[in-house]
Amino acid sequence: MEAGERKEHVHKQRQVLIFFVLLGIAQAGSEPKHYSVAEEMESGSFVANLLKDLGLEVDELSARAPRVVSKGKKLHLQFDRQTGDLLLNEKLDREELCGTTEPCVLPFQVLLENPLQFFQAQLRIRDINDHSPVFLDKEIILKISESITPGTTFLIERAQDLDVGSNSLQSYTISPNFYFHLKLQDSSDGIILPQLVLDKTLDREEQSEIRLTLTALDGGTPPRSGTAVIHIEVLDINDNAPEFAKLLYEVQIPENSPVGSQVVTVSARDLDIGAYGQISYVFSQASEDIRKTFGINAKSGELVLTQKLDFESVQNYTVNIQATDGGGLSGSCVVFIQVMDLNDNPPELTISTLNNQIPENLQETIIAVFSVSDPDSGDSGRMVCSIQDDLPFFLKPSLENFYTLVTNTALDRETVSEYNVTITVTDLGTPRLKTEHSITVLVSDVNDNAPTFTQTSYTLFVQENNSPALHIGSVSATDRDSGTNAQVTYSLLPPQDPHVPLPSLVSINADNGHLFSLRSLDYEALQAFEFRVGATDRGSPALSSEALVRVVVVDDNDNSPFVLYPLQNSSAPCTELVPRAAEAGYLVTKVVAVDGDSGQNAWLSFQLLKATEPGLFSVWAHNGEVRTARPLSERDAAKHRLVVLVKDNGEPPLSATVTLHVLLVDGFSQPYLPLPEAAPDQAQADSLTVYLVIALASVSSLFLFSVLLFLVVRLCRRNRAASGGRCSVPEGHFPGHLVDISGTGTLSQSYQYEVCLTGGSGTSEFKFLRPIIPNFLAQGAERVNEANPSVRNSFEFS
Repeated sequence: MEAGERKEHVHKQRQVLIFFVLLGIAQAGSEPKHYSVAEEMESGSFVANLLKDLGLEVDELSARAPRVVSKGKKLHLQFDRQTGDLLLNEKLDREELCGTTEPCVLPFQVLLENPLQFFQAQLRIRDINDHSPVFLDKEIILKISESITPGTTFLIERAQDLDVGSNSLQSYTISPNFYFHLKLQDSSDGIILPQLVLDKTLDREEQSEIRLTLTALDGGTPPRSGTAVIHIEVLDINDNAPEFAKLLYEVQIPENSPVGSQVVTVSARDLDIGAYGQISYVFSQASEDIRKTFGINAKSGELVLTQKLDFESVQNYTVNIQATDGGGLSGSCVVFIQVMDLNDNPPELTISTLNNQIPENLQETIIAVFSVSDPDSGDSGRMVCSIQDDLPFFLKPSLENFYTLVTNTALDRETVSEYNVTITVTDLGTPRLKTEHSITVLVSDVNDNAPTFTQTSYTLFVQENNSPALHIGSVSATDRDSGTNAQVTYSLLPPQDPHVPLPSLVSINADNGHLFSLRSLDYEALQAFEFRVGATDRGSPALSSEALVRVVVVDDNDNSPFVLYPLQNSSAPCTELVPRAAEAGYLVTKVVAVDGDSGQNAWLSFQLLKATEPGLFSVWAHNGEVRTARPLSERDAAKHRLVVLVKDNGEPPLSATVTLHVLLVDGFSQPYLPLPEAAPDQAQADSLTVYLVIALASVSSLFLFSVLLFLVVRLCRRNRAASGGRCSVPEGHFPGHLVDISGTGTLSQSYQYEVCLTGGSGTSEFKFLRPIIPNFLAQGAERVNEANPSVRNSFEFS
């Protein structure tokens, strides 16, 4: 069912298509419309509006999609779908499109779609008068014998005009004269042919030639014209022989004249005309050399050069020339040709002796001996010889045209090792010609320069404990000479200090100056040493120089700290005595240590590593002072063992330990007796008791401090209200029993305090207490039995 409907639909489409094709063919067979346009109109010019002829409205154009089609590849017309105008697509040339065909018609079609429709039309291109008549020959030559009778007719070449119709060629005219008139004759194809008619007998002796102007006119508006000259030659009989204007021609010609140059033109005259007056020129009795060197034009008598001249070979030529007319009569003349010498040969330079490699430091050495020559004559053969001004050479004339190139000073190869000498030979001709010859002079080396070190002194840094045969640095020397004179050998010079074992310390590579350490260096044994290095070339005699080398041994952290105090190798241990009345910060002892290294490898720091009772003693990190960290009590053990670590700042750091024995005594008069070790249970009980006592003392102290602070604040406010807020300070010294500072206490003599007391109430109470010049750096020689100086009453008042 569906297949049948599809076939029926296709059948209907074919019927519609056949209908439109038949409709288009029917319209295509109708009479074409005619349009016209003048040639040479600009592109885009209006031709016609096709809306009426197509039977369409403006709004139907886009739907019908009209376009212009024509035969050939070029599309001369275009259709404006907005207005329906037919426009020129390019400028049209009727003569190019149609030639002489008239009328000039271009058929075209307008194709419409929806439905398909063809519109036949023709475009006629109207001719305009854009071409003038042209004679193909601008000069028309007629040869007429004086024996021709009047009435004779001569046909003349017609003019050409590309235009057609009324714009084409219409008539001819001729300039006024006494001998001829113009006759026009129509040909069978409608072309007008001009003819010249003789009216009067010609007389060659009266007038040998006549010139007339022929003018062709077309029918355009305005008319255009073209002209040609009619040259009439009157022929005569042969009754005169040729005669030269001169029997002897003298010519001078430069020797550099190119082939084909004119040498001279000989001229013979014959009173006759025509064939009897035509003269031909030939050589007469000429040699083979003349025939190869020159040629003559048989008609014009022009003598030309056929090969190059050379003044140095031949200086002059004598040429005989004969002139013969058409009747066999002849005449002759002589041409004397003198070749002029020109400066066409550059000077020549010939080297006789050449020595282009000379040693330096020599005076007036001969480099070359040469001669110069020039085959030209006169000034062209005179020469001037020169070299560059900026070279240490000069030219010394010797025999005729011989020169010697000599050095004018001693040469230095290290300054300039090679010279390019250009010898220039210039003649005095016009133009001046020159010849240049280059000589390369090589300066050979002489050993006149000692080796030079890049530095006068070298400083090398070597890490201690190096491996033997280590490359520690290099020295370098250069020699401005060349070859073996510049080959440098290095060596160690004997040391100035005989105590330095230089041969066992370093060695040097004789070829490249590399320095090697022969053994391991120890900074603590030898921190630096100096020696001299020599550089000697291989010239003859040999030259040398020396430089100073300083080797600085760089310290390595290879020494551990060494404790000086307390001594660790004594038979009996050193015991420090500390009174139990000592306060916190009491100086127990000082650990003194040194490090054999230097720099930061010798910077020492101290640390408490072990203690019998942690927290009781402390060690200052920078000076090794051992001090009490808190006040001592009766419950503290009497015997303490401290282990102090001394460490340097190297990488990696090295360290040492020292053991201190501290004995707590009630007074310095109590003899030192070794105490038996307490039982573990008793030590634990004593520690617990100490902790309880400390806790009770802390609570009681905090309570008392709070009460005292409250009272001080109340009293300060009352006194400030009474005396304007100032505290009174009693004059005089404080009693000595109020402040007790001794060597056994926690404060040193370098402490001062600023004390402000309240006044006005009759009671002396501290308002505040603070140190104003603290100094905790105790000297190494401080001991526990230092004297207790009286504290001076030095205060600042607020």
